[in-house]
Amino acid sequence: MRRKLLGAGLALLLVTTGCASGTPTDPTPAGPTSASASPPVASRQDPEQAKRTLDSLRKVDDLPLYEMTYVGGYDPTVGTDARPETGPFGCSLFAASGDPARPLFARNFDWDANPAMVLRTDPPEGYASVSLVDLSYLGVGPDPTGDRRLLDAPLLPFDGMNERGLAVGLAADDNATAKPVPGRPTVGSVRILRLVLDWAATVDEAVALFGRHNLDFDGGPPLHYLLADAGGRSAVVEFVDGTMRVQRAQGRWQALTNVPVVDVPEEQRRRDHRYGVLAAALDRADGRVEPASALRLLDQVRQGHTRWSVTYGLRDGEVRLVTVAGGGKERRYQLPIR
Repeated sequence: MRRKLLGAGLALLLVTTGCASGTPTDPTPAGPTSASASPPVASRQDPEQAKRTLDSLRKVDDLPLYEMTYVGGYDPTVGTDARPETGPFGCSLFAASGDPARPLFARNFDWDANPAMVLRTDPPEGYASVSLVDLSYLGVGPDPTGDRRLLDAPLLPFDGMNERGLAVGLAADDNATAKPVPGRPTVGSVRILRLVLDWAATVDEAVALFGRHNLDFDGGPPLHYLLADAGGRSAVVEFVDGTMRVQRAQGRWQALTNVPVVDVPEEQRRRDHRYGVLAAALDRADGRVEPASALRLLDQVRQGHTRWSVTYGLRDGEVRLVTVAGGGKERRYQLPIR
């Protein structure tokens, strides 16, 4: 089977090795993943697939931002986990479903001045997706050309959307604590996004997948997550007093910054400046937000360390991306939704 992903006006082909229709299986590992194995460890490619993957790397702006198409398979349950140091971790996200025909997911990624990459994946046993990766967590420098550590890039998406119109993003939550549940496999707090993109088609499936894993917040800021799907559903996943909690959208939008959401009154959430700006605008629009206006709204809550702003069209598969060093140029990608 071939799927065509369009980026910056160029047709880029992903060759799969048997991605069948239906729901991918979740090959949950029997125990904790390892963060110390020598890279690359995720790749299940043959030499030709690895070469084609590395040869697809292109620099597209001076963030620097790169694009890469991952050809072949990988094991999303092993290998590198992100270990961010304490820093200006932020992020602003929202899901808008006021227009049922055009539900949208949008986010600012606020972090250190690191190189980033738009990654296209189409694993044999999972859903195709477009995601954004902070390359510093792979140990890759400003010029990653030929660096085989890029073959572990699927492991560390910081946001993304899959071919079923399921999107996910993360934000720091200083109050979060995650206590392990005996018998559940442990995954990194960024790695869980890859499992969601590969194996979940809806918010319900993504929440269930979170619930089958222990999350490891060690070595980096604790996180909470926003999920949204093509059916207009969304949910925030947080970890309160060590326990996973879920807050589903009660209206036509849902927003997330760096303040807790679960069981917190809306009036209190809006005391956070960025959340308040998002909430007021989404209220006025009744949750009906076009990609261009979503990017303008993200610009209103941009911080000095915002690295990229991105919107995901959950039904039309359109991705629009603006980086802080892209000269204001908007890059567009198309992920066929099925």
